[in-house]
Amino acid sequence: MSITKEVVLKALATVEDPDLKKDLVTLGMIQGLDISGKKISFKVVLTTPACPLKEVIKNNCIEALENALGEDIELDIFMTSNVTTARDNAPLLPLVKNIIAIASGKGGVGKSTTASNLAVALANTGAKVGLIDADISGPSIPTMFNVEAEQPSVKQVDGKNVIIPIEQYGVKLMSIGFLTPADSAVVWRGPMASSALKQFIGDVEWGELDYLLIDLPPGTSDIHLTMVQTVPVTGAVIVTTPQKVALADATKGLSMFKQPQINVPVLGVVENMAYFTPEELPDNKYYLFGKEGGQKLAEKFGVPFLGEIPIVQSIRESGDIGYPAVLRQGITQDAFSNLAENVARQIAIRNAEATKTEVVQVRI
Repeated sequence: MSITKEVVLKALATVEDPDLKKDLVTLGMIQGLDISGKKISFKVVLTTPACPLKEVIKNNCIEALENALGEDIELDIFMTSNVTTARDNAPLLPLVKNIIAIASGKGGVGKSTTASNLAVALANTGAKVGLIDADISGPSIPTMFNVEAEQPSVKQVDGKNVIIPIEQYGVKLMSIGFLTPADSAVVWRGPMASSALKQFIGDVEWGELDYLLIDLPPGTSDIHLTMVQTVPVTGAVIVTTPQKVALADATKGLSMFKQPQINVPVLGVVENMAYFTPEELPDNKYYLFGKEGGQKLAEKFGVPFLGEIPIVQSIRESGDIGYPAVLRQGITQDAFSNLAENVARQIAIRNAEATKTEVVQVRI
């Protein structure tokens, strides 16, 4: 039997993307198909470079083709990716595919640590990533990336001053901490803080990005409303710790995004400080603040549970020296890498299934 493109595509149409629940051919994920005798080559274009099911999909393609055409065929399958987006061609940040809010109900739950490591973990997969430190009164991103002494440069584009973001560990960064003395307090009213966020979004040369993360201040405030009214937000990630008081505040933060007048998809809940693990005894888990609080919160609201981040001394040390924990081999790297895969996965599902992202027209 001669091998034709029709026969190959028919076999590959039996392979389903486990997340999107459709076959690879229908999804347009099979590209560059070339057949020469018994040699078949093609690309599988995934929805994110952080896809945790990459090998599963590849193996399923091999199995489907060998079942249909015999095991003596020669396969050359190249796994690549093109991050999806659900944005319209809006004039603001036109080259940014996905804007992700990182939020918490209260301070002290490790939101900025989570945002920093998530950004670096996504960048490590090959994605183009940016991070805005929107906590105007308590910026911590410069410290966590060891760029406290850096100042962004400015250039003119079409007569307008444009800020060039600082880049570290493969992530483009913008923070009020780059523009004010480190030991000075930023005492601003809400409108001034909101204006700063608008500048970080509109007056910075972000270029092409797959993911732009916005590390929000704790609680629900002017900054949150300014964000959803300024840019189309793909979704929000809620960070909490397991104890009751943190969960109560996280519930409020999650509820804000679910309000009908805001209606930003919640990509899921991250439980930080889920348990204490001594690095020399990685199998020992001590649940200092309670157990599975974040998972129960996710179940209550019907949103995905994105993962647990343990308490490990190296996470604190990494934040202090400005070298994100995800760059160090061990359980912390595994935890944050898994988080990045799960977040990227939920973004791809959201883009395939939900309505397009739009700027929120909210009156509060």
